[in-house]
Amino acid sequence: MDLFKGAIGLFKNIADSPDVADPARAAHKRAVPTGYGLLVHGAAHAAHSRWTAPPGTPPILAHVADLLEESRAEGRQRQRRRADRRWLRHTVTALLDPGTAPVDDPWHVGTLAALFLARVDARIVTSKDVRTVRAAVTAVLGRRRLRELREVWQHAHLVDDTDATTMIQLARRWCQILGIDPDQQRTVPAADPGEFPGRLAQALTDFLAVTAGHPSLVRRPHPRPAAHTADRLEAQQPHRAATPRRRRPRRPNPTRPHPEPGVKPSLIPPGRLRTRQAITADAQTAAGQVPTAAPWQQRRQLPPLKPTLHLAILVDLSGSMQSYADEMSSAAWIFAHAARRAQAVTTTVGFGSYTTVLVAPGERPPRVLHMVANQSTVTFPEAARVADQLLDLRHGRTLRMLAVVSDGHLNDIAAGQKIVTTLHRAGCGVLWLRPDGLPGHTFMHATTVTVADPTDAVAHIASAMVTTLERA
Repeated sequence: MDLFKGAIGLFKNIADSPDVADPARAAHKRAVPTGYGLLVHGAAHAAHSRWTAPPGTPPILAHVADLLEESRAEGRQRQRRRADRRWLRHTVTALLDPGTAPVDDPWHVGTLAALFLARVDARIVTSKDVRTVRAAVTAVLGRRRLRELREVWQHAHLVDDTDATTMIQLARRWCQILGIDPDQQRTVPAADPGEFPGRLAQALTDFLAVTAGHPSLVRRPHPRPAAHTADRLEAQQPHRAATPRRRRPRRPNPTRPHPEPGVKPSLIPPGRLRTRQAITADAQTAAGQVPTAAPWQQRRQLPPLKPTLHLAILVDLSGSMQSYADEMSSAAWIFAHAARRAQAVTTTVGFGSYTTVLVAPGERPPRVLHMVANQSTVTFPEAARVADQLLDLRHGRTLRMLAVVSDGHLNDIAAGQKIVTTLHRAGCGVLWLRPDGLPGHTFMHATTVTVADPTDAVAHIASAMVTTLERA
């Protein structure tokens, strides 16, 4: 069965060019390294995964044992056929889902450690390959528990191919290290829908981007808090005298005055006299008009640069919001074009039975995209996470605002409240526009406004947008 799955993976990778399917020819293997790597991966499980979980084993223990089996089987395959390591390296990205670690909790950090760090000890990937993942896992889990997990997967690498009992015992030990009781928590833990992605998700995204050859997609780490920065500078102080100081490019600070003074016309001195404007002013006076020309030119310090506003609009596409669909469709087009003229970046995301990015940041749609409100309200947390990923609502020096047009009748109120509270504490304003006359829920840490007409919702968003920019 495992070999059959590997063959299926190979077929998916050679579907566009099935004439390169002969694994006996080196040129064919080099043409589709990932496809051939999946075939080798399946062969590794077929040859070395010769155990099955005993009947009655809790699903969580069977799942952990399968995680440990990934690196164990590949390690045994590399020992038996050393040349296969080259192809197994290509399967890491194909076998990983970007959503493997949606939140920073013990279960998901353990999953990432088993899939990445255990493969280092199996000599499939190198420590350099997983440097960012190791840093994220260590930050979330801690060095002590990571050391204990490593002892577990190193023991698993020595287990016989048919020893199911030891693999289940190691899986139980794995759960105990993570603080999970497999007798109480028998199923695989699910991610908290009210949590935002953290270090683990970013590290996984960075790894996949670099492996795919797109290092420009790697997001730089967010600036450290002031306290951590001060501690780091104090710790480095003794070494600064011996280390030559390197000049680094300075980031622009929106709150700092403009580095160069600007030029501003003036009706009165002091300043530089502009002859043409002075003649124009005299001519206006001689003609009996109020002079509008400013003959003097003064150099003044310009005011601080206005920060950019990141505005995310979430639109409820459930059946109860049908009367708001047309107006919010037009609003998405209006705000996308208005953002080009103002200090703003906007995105519009619809949520319902699934999440849809209607207008991406920086996009100017040529026509109005009409939304249809006939869904449920399942994906509000997912839509908020997508908006955060697009506009970085929880971090940065920019102004951030989230506008939600919904009656608040969500499937998961607790997760929605957790999302709103997290954004509020991160400094992102949340404006919730509720239609009048519809039952729903009012969320804390959000400015809730009841609107009687769909056009009022558009006006409230525009007013909040202008007010935020004026107060910046």
